[in-house]
Amino acid sequence: MLTVENIDCYYGDFQALWDVSLNVREGGIVALLGPNAAGKSTTMAAISGLLKPRKGRITFQGKDMANLKPEEIVELGIALVPEGRKLFKTLTVRENLEMGAYSRRARPQISEGIERVFDLFPVLKERTKQLAGSLSGGEQQMCAIGRGLMAQPHLLMIDEMSLGLSPLLAKQMFDMVKHIAEIGVTILLVEQQVHHTMKIADTAFIMEKGGIVLAGPAQEMANSEHVKKAYLGM
Repeated sequence: MLTVENIDCYYGDFQALWDVSLNVREGGIVALLGPNAAGKSTTMAAISGLLKPRKGRITFQGKDMANLKPEEIVELGIALVPEGRKLFKTLTVRENLEMGAYSRRARPQISEGIERVFDLFPVLKERTKQLAGSLSGGEQQMCAIGRGLMAQPHLLMIDEMSLGLSPLLAKQMFDMVKHIAEIGVTILLVEQQVHHTMKIADTAFIMEKGGIVLAGPAQEMANSEHVKKAYLGM
């Protein structure tokens, strides 16, 4: 579905990514893991079109995305749930969800999309008219994921989903992401909670210092000595 080939990315003169390659097959969950400042969010920005690689290329379903604007990438079927949720806090839950369906491909399905989100996150239905800024942290994350799903994506990218959530809420969100994948939405998940992520992911890529250092089936990766020592405290 998605192929990232040997990309280098910069912020001005500062190089943030070195020769990064990864692939996402249709169906299931791919995890992109690593410590802070490893380059995970920069990789997501490059895939989303928010940051243009200086080297390498990114293709989605065989289409080269080099010259596409972020909104054109959304039209292809890629949606990003950004780190920190980035909700419109002075808008209601429903208005935030509707904002997720601004693309041409999603607009005709607003009603169906909202019902799907409410089926996945029943608490949001109870909060329909509530301002997003007044929601709890967990509810805000549900709303952010719901807004991403409103774009009717083939690939949903979620950046640091568990950030700021209690362990119990984080576990519930991981379970929900697994369910979303099971109903047909491919997931690319950026996370620091390696233990929970490895349990639901099919494939994992480990980033350190702007590059991919390990890649493979998630269960095999979870048993590697490097991952155990560096990320699982074993």
